[in-house]
Amino acid sequence: MKVRAFIENTLKQRKMHMTLLDPAKQPISVAGDIAEDAAAAGTDAVMVGGSTGITQENLDMTVDEIKRRCSLPVIYFPSGANAIAQRCDAIYFMSMLNSRNVRNLTGEQWKGAPLIKRLGIEPISMGYIIVEPGMKVGEVGEADLVRRDDSDRAVGYAIAAEFFGMALVYLEAGSGAPQPVPEDMVHSVRENISIPLVVGGGITDPKAASRLCRSGADIVVTGTLVENGDFIAPLKEMVAAIHSIDARS
Repeated sequence: MKVRAFIENTLKQRKMHMTLLDPAKQPISVAGDIAEDAAAAGTDAVMVGGSTGITQENLDMTVDEIKRRCSLPVIYFPSGANAIAQRCDAIYFMSMLNSRNVRNLTGEQWKGAPLIKRLGIEPISMGYIIVEPGMKVGEVGEADLVRRDDSDRAVGYAIAAEFFGMALVYLEAGSGAPQPVPEDMVHSVRENISIPLVVGGGITDPKAASRLCRSGADIVVTGTLVENGDFIAPLKEMVAAIHSIDARS
């Protein structure tokens, strides 16, 4: 089954959790340990990517180790066309809709698209929207950040993503953000689009994840949680909270 079909079929039943691993933040073997433990905790897929420090070598080695250690779908979460995860199961083919630099809208995309096609990697189109504080991804992506009190602007970008024919919308507060995307913003976006909504950044506890899902997030992404060690128990609790929420919430 293709990864997009897996996501769509799962979301007919319940909400999803995905674990994000940055190849630049831990040794290859540790990435494999984390992926194996996250799979045991019930996460639905492993995303691989980061804002800086990604090379073809550390990317390929990380993906290979993750796939060796678990059977979950592995999705590349790219920062640019300089490195493409050749053996991942799918790639988020994304455009940072609120970047001030056309490179992040279409520039890296036209460079990477022919290689993705040649390698036969499944592309999953995504509208990527950076919300305050944005953290490193907002800085590197030269994002004109969506203010936390500006749900109308987030809704506008999300509707535009759907009108462009994108498969997913991703609201991103940034890795290590002190707070996740506001729940009222998530709710407003969910009320105005019919495609799945992904939310990430600053989500560190099950209650916050549950509130975001009940506000309308379909997929919750966490990364910092698993980078800090001793994460198995809290991750199990978070995944259980997310999985307990059905598709109608």
